Amino acid sequence: MKKAGALLFTLALHISLITVAQKDSTCRLRVSLLTCSPGEELYSSFGHTAIRVIDSNRNMDMVFNYGTFDDSDPQFYLKFTKGLMRYALSAYPFPDFLQEYQEQQRSVIEQELNLPCNAKQQLLQALIINNQPENRFYNYYFHTDNCTTRARDMITQKTGLPVVFKNILPDKIPSYRQLIHSYLDAGGQYWSKFGIDILLGAHLDKKVSNQEAMFLPDYLLKGFDSASAGPTPLVSSRQTILSAPPLSPDARTWLTPVFFFTTFFLLITALSFSGSNGITKALRIFDCFFFLLLGLLGVLLATLWTIRIDTVCRNNWNLLWALPSHLPLAFLVWSRKNWVKKYFQTVMIITILLALCWFFLPQQLNPAIAPILGMILVRAYFRSK
Repeated sequence: MKKAGALLFTLALHISLITVAQKDSTCRLRVSLLTCSPGEELYSSFGHTAIRVIDSNRNMDMVFNYGTFDDSDPQFYLKFTKGLMRYALSAYPFPDFLQEYQEQQRSVIEQELNLPCNAKQQLLQALIINNQPENRFYNYYFHTDNCTTRARDMITQKTGLPVVFKNILPDKIPSYRQLIHSYLDAGGQYWSKFGIDILLGAHLDKKVSNQEAMFLPDYLLKGFDSASAGPTPLVSSRQTILSAPPLSPDARTWLTPVFFFTTFFLLITALSFSGSNGITKALRIFDCFFFLLLGLLGVLLATLWTIRIDTVCRNNWNLLWALPSHLPLAFLVWSRKNWVKKYFQTVMIITILLALCWFFLPQQLNPAIAPILGMILVRAYFRSK
């Protein structure tokens, strides 16, 4: 959830950290979890998590960050499309980490961990090993294996202590999609929300468990606040080391997808029933582009369902309105052949059934899709006459 250039240790720094881990100075170690507030960019909309390790005896103050990726790879976007996001662990001085968040005007909360000396030692040694070139890379999956879950798992699995989390979920358990929505709504990122809702399928509507909710930094922070490590609380103290005002939604948030497509739907509907020959001819051109775009979107959704190695784009019910078959039919909207009319009659039936089953689908559809369904229904009606 933090974007940065790939940061590599020099050999000298790597050796010095190993030396720190091997010497008997573990009681001078402080280990803490850093939770950063959301940023303005989409990749930072959900916050960020990192691990801070301090050895006051050797003047070491390092941040171990699992959120590093390199977008200079010439095949970056192809790999991204396939779900092959290669993230990496990086370690660098805490002042550098803090400066970046100061520049982005994002807050940072620190939870110091209440761990015995040997547990801190084990964790630091595991982080050092994990930061070696052959170990530092991992396949990033947004809601199951990310910079936050990696930090959690290192702390819960590499300290040798049984960490127990209390419930942090509300009575009405949210889905992954609903958790994501809460952040996008708070940041006024309604168009990003619209795009995510279209691209990501029904797997995102699974209700989260207590552990699964901690893929988000804020939820991991809550989990750590009430967790125990053995017989003691996991967190000994909590402080805000960098305070920043909450994000202000963009002034243009009035132009939401719902407003935009509803206005467009009303306009197209009014024009469709106008009866003017000139408008009718113009709407034929509109139909060509409209169903062409729907078909292209359908092909994209079907492709993502097929080629991605994860499951987030599978079982996508948006394919019921973004039909890939619209792509070739877009070039035949002017045809008066009977089978073309039958096609658009079938589209009308599918659209009506989809609207009637809206609240019963296993996938939560974005509200802005409703006026799009209205446009499909109106234009399919006139193409089927």
